[in-house]
Amino acid sequence: MHDHDTSERLASYADVLAGELPGAWSTLHLPPDAKDDLAELADRIWDLDLVAARLAEHPLQQAIVLNRPDGAQLVLLDRPGAREGFLIAAVAPRALPGEAYRTVPEPNGIALADDPFLSAEQIADDLLARYDRALAQVRHNTLGGSRPSQPDRLVLTWQPDGSIATAPADDRARSVLLAHGFVQDPHNGIYRLHGDDTQAHARALREIGPQLDTLGIGTALQHPAGRTAPTAAPAATTPVTAGTRAPTGRTR
Repeated sequence: MHDHDTSERLASYADVLAGELPGAWSTLHLPPDAKDDLAELADRIWDLDLVAARLAEHPLQQAIVLNRPDGAQLVLLDRPGAREGFLIAAVAPRALPGEAYRTVPEPNGIALADDPFLSAEQIADDLLARYDRALAQVRHNTLGGSRPSQPDRLVLTWQPDGSIATAPADDRARSVLLAHGFVQDPHNGIYRLHGDDTQAHARALREIGPQLDTLGIGTALQHPAGRTAPTAAPAATTPVTAGTRAPTGRTR
């Protein structure tokens, strides 16, 4: 199939996926002449299975990147030699240390049929669920936390510099956090409430608690040993205990 035909097929399929996936997604086409961008993207494709095998045999020539406002990215690829279907994979965040990935299994990509509506359901139920868990884990590892956020619980970690940081398990908490002073790092997706004013932090946490609760999301605040958490912390705050998984061998 000619590159032009492949590009049109990828683009039309990706546009439907973006409209059917949960959350707000946009698409970006990387054509064959975007060699530097394609090389950088190939290095961040978070897969050691189906998509990795495809890239080992066929270097990335073009791709469609699906972007979510919280920094999550998926990449849609053609299947060389296949008359139907596509491959889709998760993309790892930029600017996170290799140690953050050490205990996190790769959210390996999946094969898609030609029906983008059925594929959107498959992605949401499988790849996207695994990807959101992996994202929350690596981001939280970067924060030095002991347990990542879950879909029904947002873990906020008080940092040594006095700021508070969090890595939501999906994008539902995004607007609430941004409305109360949290700033998202565009490279790694982590949200931070900067400064060391504990009373201001306490007010923010007290206000976001009920709003997150309406979304079905509780809160938990953890802080470094030897420091006291801000007063008037959210009522849903609970201790967070350590939990680890076996290394997968991924380094970055």
